[in-house]
Amino acid sequence: MVSKVAAAALLALPALTMGGAIPREEASILIVGGSPASAGQFPYIVTVTTDSTICGGVLIGANTVLTASHCTFNQDGSQTSPSVYTIRAGSLQWQSGGTISKVSSITRRSDYNPDTTDNDVAILHLSSAIAESTNIGYATLTAAGSDPSGSITVAGWGLTSENGSLSADLRYVSVPVIDRAECAADYSGINAITDNMFCAGLQQGGKDSCSGDSGGPVLAEDGTLAGVVSWGVGCARAGYPGVYTRLANYIDWINQNA
Repeated sequence: MVSKVAAAALLALPALTMGGAIPREEASILIVGGSPASAGQFPYIVTVTTDSTICGGVLIGANTVLTASHCTFNQDGSQTSPSVYTIRAGSLQWQSGGTISKVSSITRRSDYNPDTTDNDVAILHLSSAIAESTNIGYATLTAAGSDPSGSITVAGWGLTSENGSLSADLRYVSVPVIDRAECAADYSGINAITDNMFCAGLQQGGKDSCSGDSGGPVLAEDGTLAGVVSWGVGCARAGYPGVYTRLANYIDWINQNA
């Protein structure tokens, strides 16, 4: 499995293997088969960057960003210092424009499992508030216990093909939700699909999130934030849908720690 994190310095880096699962953070947010986003279309999306990596994140308040937990660890498995992260909001470009903030602290799930990528969610606490504006807003969390159905929409700046380069501009893609049991069968022998995850994609491939999309927003049909990009095998491969953190299982934890 592969995480969907991207290497900002090289623009295209093989996804980092973290134990069993492969998060999609090391290669940067990749949207395969997607479309260009317009200004203000995804006002809550942010980039979460260091000198060498890029992930996505989601503003849920002026001082709070949700992302994937695997985006907050170094390659050696150690926790990344909050001070190395830069948050950019309100721009269609991941390298310029918008409003900048830094991260003062990180709240991680104590039960996050890097080998299986279970409980893959973290909260970034910002050192300076990011106020709402024309192109900046806060996401609405999905209802506790809910499960997305129909289709989901993912946005990010990741690779536009599995071995391609980062997109300079924000892109998005909509793909159908895959039954959890069917997804578990797809990943049998590779990694468990737990109740804390959901899957989406085309069985024939062609559309997906990818490296670098890790931590970015996954929207339900009603526009609420249902998940964040977590992991998968390759990008847009037939028979291997994208796997996303099911935020409905963490609403109380998010509200208590935001």
